[in-house]
Amino acid sequence: MAVLGVQLVVTLFTATVMHRLAPHCSFARWLLCNGSLFRYVHPSEEELRVLAGKPRPRGRKERWANGLHDEKPLSVPRDAPFQLATCPLTAVDALGLASVIQNLEPVLKKQGWDWALPVIKLAIRLGLVMLGSLLGAFLIFPGLRLAQTHQDALTLNADRPLLQLLLYTSFLSPLCTLWLWTKPVARDLLYQAPMKNMTSSLPSEGAFDSLRLWVLVVLCLLRLAVTRPHLQAYLCLAKARVEQLRKEAGRIEAREIQQRVVRVYCYVTVVSLQYLTPLILTLHCTLLLKTLGGYSWTLGPAQTPLDPPQSSDTLISVDPAEDEAQQTAAQVAGVLGGLLTPLFLRGVLAYLIWWTAACQLLSSLFGLYFHQHLAAS
Repeated sequence: MAVLGVQLVVTLFTATVMHRLAPHCSFARWLLCNGSLFRYVHPSEEELRVLAGKPRPRGRKERWANGLHDEKPLSVPRDAPFQLATCPLTAVDALGLASVIQNLEPVLKKQGWDWALPVIKLAIRLGLVMLGSLLGAFLIFPGLRLAQTHQDALTLNADRPLLQLLLYTSFLSPLCTLWLWTKPVARDLLYQAPMKNMTSSLPSEGAFDSLRLWVLVVLCLLRLAVTRPHLQAYLCLAKARVEQLRKEAGRIEAREIQQRVVRVYCYVTVVSLQYLTPLILTLHCTLLLKTLGGYSWTLGPAQTPLDPPQSSDTLISVDPAEDEAQQTAAQVAGVLGGLLTPLFLRGVLAYLIWWTAACQLLSSLFGLYFHQHLAAS
């Protein structure tokens, strides 16, 4: 309880500090509103009236004289030659916007709960299935959005080959994550010598695990570095929608033109969350895996194997004078203490990292196919 109290105090203190610093130092404000992103401004109603040849009546008499006492909504030709002005995005605009269950059996048997072992195994598996299903459902739309902004960013930066290389690398980074978490394929391809006459020993487990953590951090930083090209590609959708509108025949209400332009930059904060959420989730799981899994950032020798805890380490002494509820709570605490070991947490967090990367890759690849073939048809 003392540890939980310290964590609660630290969490509340951190939340208070972040709340106080938000008006003066905000990462979201720096990312979106530092002047590097620009949005399109819709034409005013007066400009659209001039293009439509329908100036606004000056007074009531002129309105009645021209038979405009029940004036209909202004409509303009879809191919009207209006232009979209640009302006920097400001803060005001943004405001509108198998190792998992290895140590179960000895612990439960020692506590006399061996009868519950199949139930707990099934519960853990069902929990992982439900968690994976929810995570996959949440990552579908970010993957589809990433595919669209990736394709548009490549088109927008066709004359910048270095940026295109970074965009391709960032887009395929989940594939690298899946490869690194496939043993022993990743270790063989990374460390075995390609020449037949050369022999080299595989690195230690600790060095390989530390290297995977570093690669994940670098890939997250790479995706963060190309955030602005993706967001700018999304903001340019307003111009693309207007150009598509000009290819259509007939007339359209002026309000509908303005709404098509306004919807884009009003939705930019949601698009930012869709882009950054998988990144933040992967980075947090990586840091948790390093801390709770007992890994190290140094590419040193192999670490001491994490064996399941012995029975003497997991048993908690129970005072016979305590009541039954306290004894049961002490036994549950002993079971949980033996279950939430670094080995268990390594399995869970590694699964979350792998599944997040798999969902990102599959949804973004399907998004590319959808935007290139299905949406066009």
